[in-house]
Amino acid sequence: MPFKAYTQSTNPNIVIIYVDDLGYGDIGVNGAIGVETPHIDTLAKNGLNFTDAHCSASTCTPSRYSLLTGSYAFRNNAEILEGDAPLIINPNMGTLPKMLQKAGYKTGVVGKWHLGLGKGKINWNEKIPLGPEEVGFDYSFLIPATGDRVPCVFLENQKVVGLDPNDPITVSYGTRIEGYPWGFQRPELLKQHTDPYHQGAIINGISRIGYMKGGKDALWVDENIPFVLTDKANAFINNNTNNPFFLYFALHDIHQPRIANIKFVESSTMGPRGDVIAQMDWCVGQITEALEKQGLLDNTLIIFTSDNGPILDDGYLDYARELVGDHKPGGGYRGSKYSAYEAGTRMPTVVHWPKEVKPGVSNALLSQVDLYASLASLVNQKVAKGDAVDSQNFLASWLGKSDKGRKFLLEESYTYGFRMDNWKYIKPKEAPVPNWIVQKFVDPGFRPEPQLFNLAEDPSESKNIASKYPKIVAKMEAELKEILEK
Repeated sequence: MPFKAYTQSTNPNIVIIYVDDLGYGDIGVNGAIGVETPHIDTLAKNGLNFTDAHCSASTCTPSRYSLLTGSYAFRNNAEILEGDAPLIINPNMGTLPKMLQKAGYKTGVVGKWHLGLGKGKINWNEKIPLGPEEVGFDYSFLIPATGDRVPCVFLENQKVVGLDPNDPITVSYGTRIEGYPWGFQRPELLKQHTDPYHQGAIINGISRIGYMKGGKDALWVDENIPFVLTDKANAFINNNTNNPFFLYFALHDIHQPRIANIKFVESSTMGPRGDVIAQMDWCVGQITEALEKQGLLDNTLIIFTSDNGPILDDGYLDYARELVGDHKPGGGYRGSKYSAYEAGTRMPTVVHWPKEVKPGVSNALLSQVDLYASLASLVNQKVAKGDAVDSQNFLASWLGKSDKGRKFLLEESYTYGFRMDNWKYIKPKEAPVPNWIVQKFVDPGFRPEPQLFNLAEDPSESKNIASKYPKIVAKMEAELKEILEK
């Protein structure tokens, strides 16, 4: 039975809740131990919980790029960006929000951006040209990069919120500049100690990457970030009740620095990392509550997922490794953030749309890069030639009408993982593992020989069987090469 088309008058609202560094096993419905996620579990109970849905890369900027452009990040050499990097999405290319604007949607982004701004050498004291507006968002309220990078200020519609013009902001990611004290010089000022990479400007008792001076009135308070972002997201919902809207709600949690509000401190048995999972779940509940109050929940497509796999030690000393206990952040899968193994990209993913999606579980093999083409199909928009070149239409699968998944799925990291049904291949890489990865207790999957695993029999990728199945390896290598050279 063909999937029915939707007319513009019945188009649902679309909310993508994009969590940072949340692993497959970090939510209750997927087996979390030591922390409860009742709001996410309710979405899963009343919606569709995916067991094999993936972000496109095991790091943040590449996944966000692919989600919004429908293109793999390697095509634009997209890597983790510094806080003053230029915008990496070409404003002339098609994007998910631009496509939805054409379908009559009001579009908004609230939360972590980390896709660059301007053309480089940003002047933080005036409206920044080139940002969310130029790639299709009518409204934006941003953490410009990450919580561990300067500048530690919010941007609303590409202007710093609360900036005193007599106290201008200066940011540097190279030369040290006088201004806020530096973590390596004033460790007694710190709430959490860090690795050397995070020992730049101290803001709110946390030392960051990079150096900063000025903008004192505009500085965020880490403990208030979830409340500020959630209030802005809910305001966007409340201001757009008369037309279909697209909200990309990109939470800061559970990225480091993990600084839970007192409301959530000791809400888990895992210390700060568990506490900010509970905090993140509360934010999810606030969004669903706002939709329900406006009578919009029934016809809102909520997609809850994450940008990359979990990481326990990512630079700040918050004892996540020591306190994890029996909890398995990757849900029993091998790998983590930065890794080519499954937990690097296999994401907790829940789709909730009471009007159309029946409760259940889906094992379909899906990628976030396909949301562009899938949502275009939902709102009857054609994807222009040259746009979303890697995105495929799996709308029926996202909505639980089909179990069909991708025949081949790319997992970008510092090498490449590749899926074909339950086969998992990892491209050889002989480069030594960089010290910064070693220090995070991560195995990125670098091996000089091909790796092949049968995930149906070996979900933890413990036994390399490439030598037993040379034809499978050759086929997957050929398919991967075709994608990389496209």
